[in-house]
Amino acid sequence: MGTTQELKGPDLAVGIDLDRLRDGEVLLGHAHGEGVVLVKRGDVCFAVGATCSHYSGPLGEGIVAGDTLRCPWHHARFDLATGAPIGGPALGPIPCFDVVREGALVRVAGKRQPGARERPAHGPASVAIVGSGPAGAVVAETLRAEGYDGPIVLVGEEGVPVDRPNLSKDYLAGTAPEEWMPIRDAAALRDRKIDLVTARAVAIDLANKRVAVEGAADVVFDALVIATGAAPVRLSLPGADLPHVHVVRTLADSRRIVMATATAKRAVVIGGGFIGLEVAAALRARSLEVTVLLREAVPLARVLGEALGKLVEALHVEHGVTFVREAPVAIDASGVALASGRRLDADLVVMGVGVKPRVELAQAAGLRVDDGIVVDQHLRAALGVYAVGDVARVPWGPEGTLIRVEHLVHAERMGFTAARNLLGRDEPFRFAPFFWSQHYDVPINYVGAGPWDAIEIIGDPAKRDVLAVYRSRGRAVALASVYRDVESLRFEDLLERGDDAGVEALLRDARG
Repeated sequence: MGTTQELKGPDLAVGIDLDRLRDGEVLLGHAHGEGVVLVKRGDVCFAVGATCSHYSGPLGEGIVAGDTLRCPWHHARFDLATGAPIGGPALGPIPCFDVVREGALVRVAGKRQPGARERPAHGPASVAIVGSGPAGAVVAETLRAEGYDGPIVLVGEEGVPVDRPNLSKDYLAGTAPEEWMPIRDAAALRDRKIDLVTARAVAIDLANKRVAVEGAADVVFDALVIATGAAPVRLSLPGADLPHVHVVRTLADSRRIVMATATAKRAVVIGGGFIGLEVAAALRARSLEVTVLLREAVPLARVLGEALGKLVEALHVEHGVTFVREAPVAIDASGVALASGRRLDADLVVMGVGVKPRVELAQAAGLRVDDGIVVDQHLRAALGVYAVGDVARVPWGPEGTLIRVEHLVHAERMGFTAARNLLGRDEPFRFAPFFWSQHYDVPINYVGAGPWDAIEIIGDPAKRDVLAVYRSRGRAVALASVYRDVESLRFEDLLERGDDAGVEALLRDARG
């Protein structure tokens, strides 16, 4: 997925003077026909592949934070010593190379083979994961990567886990083929000895440690992870269940929209949030006429503020999207009726009005539910029971405020931490929430979580080179960026470390 990075910089197989390496900085070069990033940390030099295993992002443009290398595009991070991915969105490792010191010369030698993981000292007899989306898949993947060899059963009606962000982005736009969509296909799951049950879980019995599955045998577990995600909201309108009215959550949903675009000419998108606007961009890429129905004066203002919201609206208008600030009251076979009495012609309607967490199984099982499954800092909902992904509410920030985040990277990182805690790591979840949204050729990266009461704009939104700093009682709690990848990465690192002084120093430098 993505493009291959061309070879740049010095030939590190020949060698480079050690004095050219500054501690903690990235040097991009190549060795043995591959792009390589060389990093000096104290007295040790590391060499790893220069291409991110997620979307082939350029790691030479990333940063080093602690013992990790971080990708500028979607904030994947890798262990410098092993190349192993840490959290999401990357699941695969990057290559590691041996580094040879010859006097004042540093040379990158052959590629290092990954070592086998020892079986963890602690771990459950078996693990059941309810929900086969990205969060559940990362739990299973991480358990195997950490050396766990007990039974793992992944239960989910969607089947194999898919790259959910692409459902409203490149796949829907027709620029990502369907073979890119599974993040792990059935063969890969079998290779890792992860048993996939493609069916709906209908009940969880915590006392007897069983999951009842529709049309299949009960799944017995020693430890349980609930990753049931969220369900798209459908407005209660006359005609909302007509066949040309769609939502976007699963691969099947996006397939149906793609099929509809073969004959559709005019589309109405209900909702001006991230999903609705990404769908609008994708449908414009397929040359449909697109109208977006908004409730807000400025799209995305509640999340991004007015300055970035206006930037996003301007991008869509430039690409031919029409915005209408009226409420729909009914849908029929040829259009959408509005509260004002106006009518919009449409042979395709997409609802992007939000999602709600799928808590029914957890609630019936007696777990604590409050706009999601409430978990502690280790992602435990009860003894031997974890919840991860869009369905989970986790403590975040210095005050431990419960938040629920509906984005892929956050979900996958929760899966990573939960898996390690199943094996006795006892690690608090400290990853900063992160998501990205793509609008035509303009990406927006967002790090952190609100609520916020003030916004500072650094740079110029009109030039599409901007940082938006979101503050709560003066403290910077989140950052949105457009083409300011390094600041976004550094803010994420500082936020996770609780280094407020470092954050303010970073922002001072950004102001110039």
